Amino acid sequence: MIPLVMTSGDLLADRRADYAESYLPSDPAAAAELYQQALERAPRWAAGWFRLGEIRADAGLDLAEAAFERVLELDPEDRLGASLRLDLLHPRSLSDAMPTAFVEALFDQYASGFEESLLSKLDYRAPALLARDLQCQYERVLDLGCGTGLMGRELAAKSGWLEGWDISSEMLREAGAKACYHALEKRDLSALMPEESRWDLITAADVFAYIGALEQIIGWVSAAIRPGGRFAFTVELHDGPEAYILRPSRRYAHSRHHLAELLDLAGFEAAITTDWLRMDRGAPIEGLIVQAQRRADTSPQQETDMRALCL
Repeated sequence: MIPLVMTSGDLLADRRADYAESYLPSDPAAAAELYQQALERAPRWAAGWFRLGEIRADAGLDLAEAAFERVLELDPEDRLGASLRLDLLHPRSLSDAMPTAFVEALFDQYASGFEESLLSKLDYRAPALLARDLQCQYERVLDLGCGTGLMGRELAAKSGWLEGWDISSEMLREAGAKACYHALEKRDLSALMPEESRWDLITAADVFAYIGALEQIIGWVSAAIRPGGRFAFTVELHDGPEAYILRPSRRYAHSRHHLAELLDLAGFEAAITTDWLRMDRGAPIEGLIVQAQRRADTSPQQETDMRALCL
């Protein structure tokens, strides 16, 4: 993919942007004005427009939306996640998943220091919480959104065949160094092709924080997993009436009630427990730990409903 240009290419514009940063957080209006001046010299600098939008949005200044819209004009793939910042300006999330290019760029950028940040600074627990309830052996195991292989490390001794899929090439490189997977593939989880039932266990540790509407991926899993197979995953929890929300962290959180209904429709018997998944700014992030078993006795109508979820 084309790398994002984090500098403007214009020395005077870059200096003006640096000067703008020095005004934060005491005078965000002055910082925004200086960024606007920098962008007059470098009008096609997408990262500069994104930063201007952030400053305006965080300070409650006008025209934040216009700045993020300009980013999307310059970078339609949305590698900076401007559409998510636009969503956060509205009372209700309008998007149902994060832009693919944003997720790929994010994890390619942070892959080398990802584990140190998660384990040393955030006390990340999702793989261990899922593995705690996976006590038996599984012949064919798929780790969706495998990242650097933290879940794979928990699954290796329980798997006859362990495969990992992730959107980030750099994450897959880190996972490969652990030598716990039999195969690793670059896959976009928002565009998986339907496949016949062939997995005994599918896991997704801290993956669905990047997907709002889970109908399609849960429908895909239901079709891909064998009757009696296990689907184990985590989500961040929210207690409101919405099926999911986009948090200021730019991560999705899901409701227990909607998730339970969706799993039932997809042909699973689910045990859902609550625990904290990681720390964020000194506070625990509460989540749902889901252990779901694919029913072996689904009716033709249920099979039709499950296939419809994939579409």
